Amino acid sequence: MDDRQIGQEDSKGFWKPNKPIGYGPAFVWPPQPKAFFKWLFAFPGYFLPWNVFYAIFAILIWAYLTPSLETMKTFSASWVGFILIRNIALAIMVYGAWHLWFYVWRKQGTEFKYNRQWPRESSIFLFGNQTYDNMFHTLVSGVPIWTAYEVLLLWAYANGYAPMISYAEHPLGFIVVFFLVPFIHEVGFYFAHRLLHWPPLYRVAHKLHHRNTNPGPWSGLSMHPIEHLIYFSTILLFFFIPSHPIHMINLASRLGVAPAQGHTGFERIKAGDTTIDVAYYAHFLHHKYFEVNYSDGMVPLDKWFGSFHDGSPEADEAMKARRLRRGV
Repeated sequence: MDDRQIGQEDSKGFWKPNKPIGYGPAFVWPPQPKAFFKWLFAFPGYFLPWNVFYAIFAILIWAYLTPSLETMKTFSASWVGFILIRNIALAIMVYGAWHLWFYVWRKQGTEFKYNRQWPRESSIFLFGNQTYDNMFHTLVSGVPIWTAYEVLLLWAYANGYAPMISYAEHPLGFIVVFFLVPFIHEVGFYFAHRLLHWPPLYRVAHKLHHRNTNPGPWSGLSMHPIEHLIYFSTILLFFFIPSHPIHMINLASRLGVAPAQGHTGFERIKAGDTTIDVAYYAHFLHHKYFEVNYSDGMVPLDKWFGSFHDGSPEADEAMKARRLRRGV
């Protein structure tokens, strides 16, 4: 498959999929049970490939890269430092892998790339380089703040301050919370993101992220520290949700590394004749237009709150009309 089979390039060098952006059937009325279960178990679908990938990722982190709860009852530089180094290594591994494939090795050229141009050096970025700028903000601010929230919750689980369940005692609840983590992630991200577009916060913090109008993988977590504090705050919900540390790690690691995938700038990854959906075109449109598509693709929050853009010419006209009404 090549990108001409499912999309087209315009005169300005932007590629887009032919099919308008839509949502899964989880929130349609009247309910569509057949479509819902097909969506749950399809490839691609709710579980496969990415939600299963991040769940397995969390299981491995908990099993092999997290100290025991007994160790984490008391704060100490040794285990806190271990979590920090672990998260830095995970970020370099995941963000670096996406960056190498698409932007260093350029394994598929610009095929399936939304903006056919490659990121350029610019004085608006630290070091005059978008990638170095993005790496700096990710590793110096993003990962430490991610780690701080995660360390706080691990300590809280170890000391009984966060409600904890186990698979042995609550197998159904344990599984349900695992399935709910993507929903928690998306709803939390939407409301944090809308808050960050409040003009005072946008000017102070979120504007830094939006310098990446032609984003790459490292752009995903390139944010101002204030934005990192707000973005990762969804983790604090586990002070109220009965859960296991593995559920929190699932959310925390997803918040920490999934932005690399969402900001590749490519619709699909291609290996030979096989392609797999990678990014969500709606988020590229958010970086292009700034005022649309604040959420991911499962919960239709943008539709409910009037900020949805499905990539069609009709959506362009609706966006222009909203701007005219605001006098922009």
